Amino acid sequence: MPQPGPPAATTPPAGARPPSTMLGRGSWSETRRITEILRKETVGGALLLVATVAALVWANSPAADSYAALRDLRVGPASLHLDLSLGTWAADGLLAIFFFVVGLELKREFVAGDLRDPRRAALPILAAIGGMAAPAAVYVAVASSAGGEALRGWAIPTATDIAFALAVLAVIGTHLPAALRTFLLTLAVVDDLLAVTVIAIFYTDEVAWPALGAAVVVIALFAVAVQRRIRSWWLLLPLAVTAWALMHESGVHATVAGVLLGFTVPVLRSERAGGPDAGPGLAEHFEHRWRPVSAGFAVPVFAFFAAGVTVGGLDGLRESLADRIALGVIAGLVVGKALGIFGTTWLVARFTRATLDASLRWLDVLGVALLGGIGFTVSLLISELAFTSEEGTEHVTVGVLTGSVLAALLAAALLRSRNRHYRTVAELEAVDADADGVPDVFEHGRDR
Repeated sequence: MPQPGPPAATTPPAGARPPSTMLGRGSWSETRRITEILRKETVGGALLLVATVAALVWANSPAADSYAALRDLRVGPASLHLDLSLGTWAADGLLAIFFFVVGLELKREFVAGDLRDPRRAALPILAAIGGMAAPAAVYVAVASSAGGEALRGWAIPTATDIAFALAVLAVIGTHLPAALRTFLLTLAVVDDLLAVTVIAIFYTDEVAWPALGAAVVVIALFAVAVQRRIRSWWLLLPLAVTAWALMHESGVHATVAGVLLGFTVPVLRSERAGGPDAGPGLAEHFEHRWRPVSAGFAVPVFAFFAAGVTVGGLDGLRESLADRIALGVIAGLVVGKALGIFGTTWLVARFTRATLDASLRWLDVLGVALLGGIGFTVSLLISELAFTSEEGTEHVTVGVLTGSVLAALLAAALLRSRNRHYRTVAELEAVDADADGVPDVFEHGRDR
């Protein structure tokens, strides 16, 4: 029996402009690259979950004091104002590596990826903006009655943790179509950039301008070196560490240095035949080197030190979830994120008269929007910057964990219900009848 295919395309009336398609497949080279990235991030997501569970178990065990002692252990040179606790080293230092990779990835997308086309870039950018504005509004609506410093936490539910989201996808075994995978990754990367911008602007109390100026000078030196295609670690690594230390000294959150350094790295390979950069571009080279460090070490270690909140049993959990701030975080992650991402995508389709790709339904977009509600890493970072009291931070951490888990469960249930369809699409995207190394459905996107 013949298998049903997509609806036959209709010919538009003469002179009419054919409707544009949203979330269609991109080029094969970009899809293959995205698949490789997501595979690494999925492994990192599994490590992230293990680190989180380990921290929660240790922090709520009879040995909880030893966990707190380890997290608060101070190391580093006091003469350079870098005698920091291990928890701070993880938040300010290791996450700078994470944001360096974010900077590399975002520049790669907009310089050499499919998103160099403004029409393809517009949707994930707008969805990321909507996915930050709506959670912030929902949080303010719920938490504003708490008074005090409650409103300082408005940015907590605005971030998306791509590693955690991909770990959820790995667990439920979904074969998410290539277009949705690309949309999710790009949305999360733009989201992370917006988050670090928010941190730099709204969570910087005082700025030491001389240190900030010196950091900019060192970043400029790093930029000159990488633009000359210098890969020598003995030169680039000291420059990067110095830029980070000066940014930390300036009062601006040190992770900002990571993004700025990532932006300086050239994406396109040298055109000189046989030159020092013949082969992969420098950004791709650095990404291959540092993404495993970020996903496999930096983010899990940060999660280990940030997620170890003492819940205090069922009574403590109820107390935390009764806090309006924690409820605002949960509502922002679960309701606000889904509303912002899905609503913005729908509005773009409505006002541009675009239609979804024939292989997708709006239910699929809602599933990805719910995945965006898995905040975790950056949400925990912002919560540490927003609140100073230990009790407030613990309540917010419970809110971040609860909201992320709820969003994950809802997304898993929805996407799992579509898994049979996703498997069919994945099989179609793997067919290479002419054995040329490019699946047939991507022939239109072959690099020339």
